[in-house]
Amino acid sequence: MATNHVGAFSAHHSHVFLGEGHEASERKTWAVIWLCGAMMVAEIVGGLLFGSIALVADGMHMSTHAGALLLAALAYTYARKHADDARFTFGTGKFGDLAGFTSAIILAMIALLIGYEAVSRLFAPVPIHFAQAIPIACLGLAVNLASAWLLSGGDHHHGHDHSHGHGHGNGHAEGHDHDEAHRIATPRGIVALEVFEEGVPPRFRLRAESGPALQAKSITIETVRPGGARQLFSLVDRGGYLASRDEIPEPHAFTANVQMSGETYAVVFEEHEHAHGPAARDNNMRAVIVHVMADAAVSVLVIVGLILARSFGWLWMDPLAGIVGAGVIASWSYGLIRDTGAILLDMNPDPRMASHMRQTIEGDGDRLADLHLWRLGPGHLGAILCVVTPTQRNADYYRAKLARFQLLSHLTIEVKPSA
Repeated sequence: MATNHVGAFSAHHSHVFLGEGHEASERKTWAVIWLCGAMMVAEIVGGLLFGSIALVADGMHMSTHAGALLLAALAYTYARKHADDARFTFGTGKFGDLAGFTSAIILAMIALLIGYEAVSRLFAPVPIHFAQAIPIACLGLAVNLASAWLLSGGDHHHGHDHSHGHGHGNGHAEGHDHDEAHRIATPRGIVALEVFEEGVPPRFRLRAESGPALQAKSITIETVRPGGARQLFSLVDRGGYLASRDEIPEPHAFTANVQMSGETYAVVFEEHEHAHGPAARDNNMRAVIVHVMADAAVSVLVIVGLILARSFGWLWMDPLAGIVGAGVIASWSYGLIRDTGAILLDMNPDPRMASHMRQTIEGDGDRLADLHLWRLGPGHLGAILCVVTPTQRNADYYRAKLARFQLLSHLTIEVKPSA
């Protein structure tokens, strides 16, 4: 009979899959909108009072900028207010991706409009009022820099695989992250054990931090995994440290028994998968930042083009700057559309993590018959697994094995006995 276990251990569990710092990002986005809105009103009113059509035009441009940011702010607010709404089966974490996708479409349209206008002016130049245009472009750049400053106050979460471990046994071993050494106190001195995998297949490295040099022939390392599987590693001298001959299979979660001088020292390696790459990215904030950066980039290009056009009479520099700016915005827009579209279509957000999950499940002879992995929100993934096993293990057993994947916020496991 199939055994199903859905969600957390309790019958009722949270479906709030908002990213870390959601409310802080919401506040910052609203602050930038107020800044852009105030500048928009000042430019339009000032342009009408002083008869500057260029100032009015820039104010209208600022209104489109504020409108795009308003979309992001509303997405933050709506997602927060409806985070517990039962109508959203998997929460409101994807509202940011939906807003980011829409903003990217708007950016693409802006890029097309700028490109069209720039090409038109390249073939049919129009008079440029440098005395007004340059200060307005500088003012626009200042607003964008202020917006970037307001947005930069948040935390940007990046991540990678960590392994937190400690050791115990006849001697004493201690360690921290996977990239750091686990130190073992022996009667002859301190030795350090680590799993080294920077640019090379993962292998054990053992070195003496104090005391005499280590002899490869007299030392072995045996790994014992949670399911009871054991593997013995012999060591070779690499000059300054000893390295295991064989690679260490994934996952790197096991007890390593270091046998030396007739004693055994146990070092526990525990592996945790943290947020990294697209799975943890807040695409709503990314869209806001892209809008600000795009506007700032265009302002810089316009300023440079106007200065060169006024100084050397190169009127073609102004439309050329517009064409370059349109290309930059289109490139950013494409990246945002690609990434947010993939999330909205429930594409696998982290193939590397999916591979590690498969290795974790199948490490003890079971078979992962089906795996669905998708993003629920920034830093939150959902997964559905079907495990075929010849044992009497239940879903809780596999849930415990997958506990190191901290991005898994909603997990459904089906266990089937093998034929």
